[in-house]
Formats: sequence, structure tokens, C-alpha cells
Amino acid sequence: MTLGTRIVVMKDGIIQQVDTPQNLYDKPTNLFVAGFMGMPPMNFIECKVVKSGADVLLMFGSHSIKIPDSKAQILVEQNYIDKEVVLGIRPEDIHDEQLFLESSPESIIDARITIYEMLGAEVYLYFTIDQFDITARVNARTTARPGDTVQLAFDLSKIHIFDKETEQKILD
Repeated sequence: MTLGTRIVVMKDGIIQQVDTPQNLYDKPTNLFVAGFMGMPPMNFIECKVVKSGADVLLMFGSHSIKIPDSKAQILVEQNYIDKEVVLGIRPEDIHDEQLFLESSPESIIDARITIYEMLGAEVYLYFTIDQFDITARVNARTTARPGDTVQLAFDLSKIHIFDKETEQKILD
């Protein structure tokens, strides 16, 4: 990826996306490309899109996340209300910093940490939401340890939503 200015991502001999390394990472066209690019890979959570008053929510298990209006409008216009989708979020877009938690209360989830992996300047926190294994890449100064239940917030400006059936990107 360091040498290429354009990369072709293929699956079973079929071109999935041709783009720059940065665009493949930031704007994957489907679940395959999203999961292929990046280490650790993008987290995927199956959700139901629900309209509650003027808000559009992603529901998964006992959790719900309010989608920003600009992204919610796309889901409404494309008739995804009451349909299943796949939420994609990269590990670095899940935060445990208090400032981020305070500024993003609509995206906070409670997570029980199962594994803490120290990598020097960063830490990977592993946890499960319902049946989905999730990884968060956080600052090495985190106080979270295995067994702790902590609050984490998703950066909603960085989420990706994919059609569950076609696996194609709906929005990013």
C-alpha cells in the first residue's frame, strides 16, 4: 500500500473497488473492502434502523445510537426504516476519553472489557456487544482493564452503514 497510488481490491476474481489507499480505507464501497483494509479490521454490528419521533436510531441488542440528521436523512430517503443494516466502525473511532464521552452522549455504550492489549503508545480494548466482538484502539493512558465495565462512545462522523443483504455501502 505504501508504493501504490491506486489499488485494485478483488474478491473471487471480481473487482470490488479501484481507488487510492486512503479512499479504500475511508470510503469502502462494500463490507469486503471495509473488512480487508486496516489492522485491526473494521468492527461490524448488525443493527435495525428505527425511527423514533424525529430521530433515527440504530438498534442492536439493548443498545441504541442516534444517527446524525445528515446521515439519518439518507436512511429515510432510501427506505431503510425498520430494516436490518450493518454498522461499520473502525477501532480508532471508538473513544473512552471523558471529553469525547461528554460531547457525544448519543453514541455511548457500556462495554465489559475482556482483553487489554498494550502496544506502547496505544491500547486495544476487546469487548463483546451482544454476539459481536469489538475492538477499540484507545490512548495508552486508559484506565480500563479486563473485567471493567466502561463507557465508550462512537465517533458518529466516522461510521459506515452497509446494506445487510447486498453488503454495499449505504453511507459513510
